Parts: sequence; C-alpha cells; structure tokens
Amino acid sequence: MRIVVLVTFAAGLLAGQVVTDKQVEEVHRSALLIDTHNDVTSDTVNGLDIGPSRTKGHTDTARLRKGGVGAVFFAAYVAASYAEKGQAAHRALEMIDTIRHDIVARHPQDYALALTADDIERFHKEGKIASLIGIEGGHAIEDSLRLLRQFYGLGVRYMTLTHSNSNHWADSSGDKNKPNNGLSALGRQVVREMNRIGMIVDISHVSDKTFFAALAVSQAPVFASHSSCRALSNISRNMTDEMIRALAQKGGVIQINFGCEFLSQKSADTSHWTNPSYPEKGPITRATLADVVAHIDHVVKIAGVDAVGIGSDFDGVGCTPEGLDDVARFPNLTRALLQKGYTAADIRKIYGGNLLRVMRAVEHAAGVSN
Repeated sequence: MRIVVLVTFAAGLLAGQVVTDKQVEEVHRSALLIDTHNDVTSDTVNGLDIGPSRTKGHTDTARLRKGGVGAVFFAAYVAASYAEKGQAAHRALEMIDTIRHDIVARHPQDYALALTADDIERFHKEGKIASLIGIEGGHAIEDSLRLLRQFYGLGVRYMTLTHSNSNHWADSSGDKNKPNNGLSALGRQVVREMNRIGMIVDISHVSDKTFFAALAVSQAPVFASHSSCRALSNISRNMTDEMIRALAQKGGVIQINFGCEFLSQKSADTSHWTNPSYPEKGPITRATLADVVAHIDHVVKIAGVDAVGIGSDFDGVGCTPEGLDDVARFPNLTRALLQKGYTAADIRKIYGGNLLRVMRAVEHAAGVSN
C-alpha cells in the first residue's frame, strides 16, 4: 500500500488539493529529514538534558522523534564575546563536547555521531538520529589552519565563516565596517583548506562580498546553513536572488531559516533585532507556515528544487512561525508542500537529498573515503 501511495504522489498533486493524514505520513516517512542548524546546544552546554520532554524551547528527543527528524547539524555556536576575551577556541571545544558528550554519548540509543553522508543514511536506517557538528563563527579557529584541522578531527563538518561579527579574515553581514573587503588572503586560505579536508563552507552570516569571494575560491559546493530569501524579507542575513542563483550554479543549497524575521517582512519590521527603531520589548508580528512555503517556493522558482533545504535555527531564534512552533511540527510543512503541489520526490530532495548531494560533493573534492 505504501508503494502505491508514493507512486501516486510521484506525479504530484494539484495545488490546493486536499491531502489526507495518511498521505502526509507516508510521504514524511519516505524522506530523510536533515535540519542543518539547531541551537539546542546553547542549553545542553549549560546542563540541559535533551532526553526528557520539556515545555520550554524547541527541541528534545521526543519532539525530534515526533517530527520525524532523521539528522541534525547541532550548532557549536561561539559568541563574539569569546573572541574578544581570547577564548574562542576554548568555547568551540566546549560546544563540540556538548554535542559529543551531552547529546550523543548520553543518549546512544537515540543519537549517533555522523561524519559522512553515508553515516547519515546508515544511522537513519538503524533508527537513530544522525548527529553532526557545525561550528558557527569562524573566529573559533583563532586564525589558525591547525585549529581548523583539529576541529575537523573532532567531527566538525561545516563552519560558518563568520557570525554577526567580522573576524580577522572574513566580513560579516552584521558588521558595517567590513574590514577585510570580503575575504582576506588568510580567508582564502581557510576556504581552500576546508575544501582540502572535506569541511563544508557555510556562508550564512557573511557579507555579500564575502559570499561571492568564497564562492569564487571554493572548489566544492558551498551552502547557507540557515538563511532565507531577501526578496521576501529584506534583511542582511537573507540572500538575494543573484546570490541564490550563483549558489545553485555551483551545486550549493540555501537551507531555509524559520526565524520570523527571516520569513516575513512584517516580522522583520516589528523586530528590534532587525529594526532597532522598533521598541525593544514590542510584540513581534509572527510569521506563518505559509511564509516558510513561500521561501521554499521562491528558491524553486528562481534556482530549481535542487537548490533548497531546511536549516530551521530552532532554539536559536526567539520567534518561530505559527504551525512550525518546534521540531515536532515538521509534518505540517510536509502537508503544506503537498497541498502546494510538490511531489514526494521533491520533498525528499528539499528535506535531505540536496544536502546529502552537497556533502558528498565536498567529500569527493577532498578525497574523503566513506
């Protein structure tokens, strides 16, 4: 029966057609859902146990299971303040450890540390949540290619070149000064070394000029681990159509961020984070599930279905869309995409197939053996 349903969906549905719960379940289960950015680590590093259900936050094991999440890139987020104190690498090690120790080692029945695309697929078949590490903030390497290699050895499989701060070799979208004019000579070395060892270059958070410089230097596809479309919400963290097309032409993907400000211009306009003139404690206009679909749809229209994925930023954003409140609600997105006319094959690409393709291309460019 399952095969019949999936074959039916292969031809697609007419937009707006009623979708049954059973159809949603069949398609959702057929996908390997990979979320490329989750910040629950900022809580686990302070003692949170991800295992028990909780009423706060967006992520715990039960909700990941309910949402059908097959793999997660947990963020090893290093705030700019650690760079200012000369403790960026120290903090990166703590964040890497909370993923390896507090999540994977503490709950081996639910999580397994994945290092390759093949690992993700293998652990998914075994019924475990493949757990991966992405460093958020290139200042974590303290300008050292040696540290970059050490982080790779500990399991880091992508690095966001900057956070909201520029570092000594790459400019951030959140920095008005742009001291490196994109990428410095060291920045170009960092990108090349990431290519050589098999670490994905993540261009979320970087300035537009840094993006194009990284794209030009990289010999492997790059990706945006948690960004959305500037055409729909005009904030600097989002990508322009030109950037999205350029990313896609090089085989990369944009992983849609679920933060309200990333999805909705009304949300951005009523957020103190993106609009400092708005009252700091004023109510933000919440985005919706339809906004998420609109961003996916926009990427598909301008760059194709191979160019888009999911990078929720759950537990890293203060406002999530109605209908996608937390990691348990991913089936709602599956329903909405089916109602929009996306096929099961399309959804499998969006949810994980595109990311696995990028990861394998990066591995191949580095000569990584799976």
